[in-house]
Amino acid sequence: MHEWVRAAREGLADVADPAAAEPMRAYMKSEMPFRGVPKPARERLLRTLVAAHPLDDADELLAVADTLWTGAAYREERYLAIALLGHRRYASWARPGWVPVHRRWIVSGGWWDFTDEIANRHIAPLLRAHRGELTPVVRGWISDPDRWLRRTSVICQLQSGAQTDLDLLRDAIEANQHDPDFFLRKGIGWALRQYARVDAGWVRAFVDEHPDLSPLSRREALKHIG
Repeated sequence: MHEWVRAAREGLADVADPAAAEPMRAYMKSEMPFRGVPKPARERLLRTLVAAHPLDDADELLAVADTLWTGAAYREERYLAIALLGHRRYASWARPGWVPVHRRWIVSGGWWDFTDEIANRHIAPLLRAHRGELTPVVRGWISDPDRWLRRTSVICQLQSGAQTDLDLLRDAIEANQHDPDFFLRKGIGWALRQYARVDAGWVRAFVDEHPDLSPLSRREALKHIG
């Protein structure tokens, strides 16, 4: 086992709050147990780990994060894996070749907390930096059987602002607007509401032109523009 992974698991055990673990698991509706380590404590632990156990290159970084994710016995280990891969110390190491790992994490994680963090902190910046290579990949997720990959295709441009690929956004929404899944409908509304910060007129027109949008998607899209 890599020393980083061992130190991460030991560190989580040291700061665990067993009394908080079950309420955290119940809130997240998670089959995987929690240690009972809230986000601020995980962030402090991550800073300590990054300083104490520097990694040599992008391959080692990915291997450590994936080992922590794949062998996780507690949900916080997966949170740490995601956070490590996106740590500012290693931000310049991110590369399109990591996307298959992100995809596997989204599918195996199978819940909104993992999906949203991976989509917005990892897929999003890679997509903006490597549009030619990754747009076809994300387009492939638009109609994937896995609902979390489809949600990713919808919400992965939340922080893209004026750089938003409107064709990709439109196609992802149109392909999923009839799906009854709550998380897809909520994601559609979220993506439209976020883009309304850039162009409220475009969003209003899009909603008007798509009467089949669910009431939830419509309400979320127009929340701040009427």
